[in-house]
Amino acid sequence: MNDILRIISRIGLELPPPHLLWVIAGAVAVLGAATIAAKLLQRTRGKARTQELNARMVGWWLIFGFLAPLLFGTPFMGVLVLALIAFLALREYASLVPLRSSDRWALMLAYLAVPVQTWFILKMQYGFFIILVPVYLFMILPVALVLAGDTKRFIISLGTLHWGVMMAVYALGHAAFLLVLPIQHFGDVAKPGEGLGLLLLLFILTGGNDVAQYCWGKLLGKTKIIPSISPNKTWEGFIGGIATTATLALLIGPFLSPFHGTMAAMLGAGLAVAGFLGDVTVSAVKRDLGVKDSGTVLPGHGGLLDRLDSTVFTAPLMFHICRYFFYV
Repeated sequence: MNDILRIISRIGLELPPPHLLWVIAGAVAVLGAATIAAKLLQRTRGKARTQELNARMVGWWLIFGFLAPLLFGTPFMGVLVLALIAFLALREYASLVPLRSSDRWALMLAYLAVPVQTWFILKMQYGFFIILVPVYLFMILPVALVLAGDTKRFIISLGTLHWGVMMAVYALGHAAFLLVLPIQHFGDVAKPGEGLGLLLLLFILTGGNDVAQYCWGKLLGKTKIIPSISPNKTWEGFIGGIATTATLALLIGPFLSPFHGTMAAMLGAGLAVAGFLGDVTVSAVKRDLGVKDSGTVLPGHGGLLDRLDSTVFTAPLMFHICRYFFYV
């Protein structure tokens, strides 16, 4: 065992604390059981009827593999992984939106925001992180477009670029900052791996809410919420998702974070509402662009933005709640 730990240390990895290892092991066990169930279902119902389900399982394994350095690496490595995800999400977004050829220099500055923001996160410079995109890039991007000398569709290009950076870089950057945010429990010293615990809680509650809203909607859904944007979303699924996510937060919040009791349940409910709003907002963007999925990088899931749509809204909410109540 000591030899294994030394090898892990040499390649720049580190094992999470035991309580987080149990969570990761549980997630792998659930994913493994679901994969086996999907294969068995394929035998009874045929390959054609279960093709999408099996593609989704492959996609989930790819997601887990991509996140492995985040789960088993140092916080530094985890922040870099999330920065890469932000870069790829922005690149995916840029491939979908109708940008002009004269927008390329402004787009380069948008990409440059990823490493600059990552530097501020690693240095825990909250003041610079919080204003980089909404203040300074807000001023820099229009200047870059002005210098390009093309005024046709100027406002459309500016709004398109700034929304993309806010969504793919700034909003997702809050998830990365959770990894290095120094926090403490009420009157207690923070546990080892607390940042990773907060990030796992964010991902579990966000993903769990998506699944819960889908399941409750399929079981009980009758009343449409926004049929013109997301025809499958119902009030029954929405309310069921809130109740389920609040209960899930109540159960696992104390295990992964300082959240417990009423505060954990309120966090779960808040993330459920925010996740729903992020989902339908990105759906509106895709409908405007005339695409069903933002990409094809993840089998059965579409693109990165299809998986991160809820996180765009839940990550900032989770981060600022943690910083307000638990920041050292």
